[in-house]
Amino acid sequence: MALNTSAEAPLPVGEVSRLIGGWIDRLGAVWVEGQITQLSRRPGAGVVFLTLRDPSHDISVSVTCFRQVFDRIADVVSEGARVVVLAKPEWYAPRGQLSLRATDIRPVGIGELLVRLEQLKKSLASEGLFALDRKKPLPFLPQLIGLVCGRASAAERDVLENARRRWPAVRFEVRNTAVQGVNAVAQVVQAVEELDALPEVDVIVVARGGGSVEDLLPFSDEQLVRTVAACRTPVVSAIGHEPDSPLLDLVADLRASTPTDAAKKVVPDVGEELDRVQQLRDRALRTVRGLLDREERGLAHALGRPAMERPQRLVDEREAEVDALVGRSRRVLGHLLDRADSELAHTLARVVSLSPAATLERGYAVLQRPDGHVVRSPDEAGAPGEPLRARVSEGEFTVRVDG
Repeated sequence: MALNTSAEAPLPVGEVSRLIGGWIDRLGAVWVEGQITQLSRRPGAGVVFLTLRDPSHDISVSVTCFRQVFDRIADVVSEGARVVVLAKPEWYAPRGQLSLRATDIRPVGIGELLVRLEQLKKSLASEGLFALDRKKPLPFLPQLIGLVCGRASAAERDVLENARRRWPAVRFEVRNTAVQGVNAVAQVVQAVEELDALPEVDVIVVARGGGSVEDLLPFSDEQLVRTVAACRTPVVSAIGHEPDSPLLDLVADLRASTPTDAAKKVVPDVGEELDRVQQLRDRALRTVRGLLDREERGLAHALGRPAMERPQRLVDEREAEVDALVGRSRRVLGHLLDRADSELAHTLARVVSLSPAATLERGYAVLQRPDGHVVRSPDEAGAPGEPLRARVSEGEFTVRVDG
């Protein structure tokens, strides 16, 4: 409930602490799961102190319990173990400190962990985080590789040595983190986010040299899985644990069986690439030579044809054809002209023989009246003494009608 306070009427620190303690006392006992990060068992002390941490978040809380409560699981629980605790929240007013008073502590068994991981796997798969269409292809030759691994670990050495052996010019941006224990998830998530934020990093490799199921639990953490799924940079999982692959293997863009395998899959082998280049050059050379040989054979065949041996032959043949056509056309035209001349002469003779001039030449005359009318009968000759014009072959003269 809200308190009525003001700058003029504040509450004392002790009252605030007492009120907080009263609110916490009403919470009652709760079951809490976490990972033991600190464990203090002083000889002869009746109380055991430990710190319980959320593996997925940077949150911890102090836990106290009586010695006989912890002794029941002391042989199977140590720092780094996951436990389920039945505890009641307590508020220590003098210091303003919250803690849990445990009355029962139970270790989380491997079988239970695997069941929870399977449930988480199904939940994340239903969201599509493991879908193949989400996976990004790796670059052929990354210029800068981000590497997340343990400090001075065998995994780091395997990745660096094998990658540089395959491609000596390759560069790495290394982030050393805890790869097991209570701090692993937070450090690995931070390292992945830092490398993903660098635009020059082409691919990120998360490497570890394998281990037990408990050791690999950080790489199945939901926060890490979602962080990798949100990366813009391709991520390679190289945890190196075949039988029980962590969830990181499923969300990563590529899974490598070991750190050495990751180096082989991320970086091409310079020797193999040189051999491949030489093979391609040889293949290209054979192809070009084949094309040249084929073209040379075609050219030789073309040059061997008669038209190429005597190019003027075609001109000569066409010249002969033109001469023949010209001669033929001249003969045809001559025949046409001769026939036309003969027909013209025949027509002319007919015209001449039928013309009035020819008739006059045979001794005939044509009489015409003064108006030019031709006299065809005696009745048309007119009255006696009327002049008529007589036209003969050599000219014309005037005559008169006589009764």
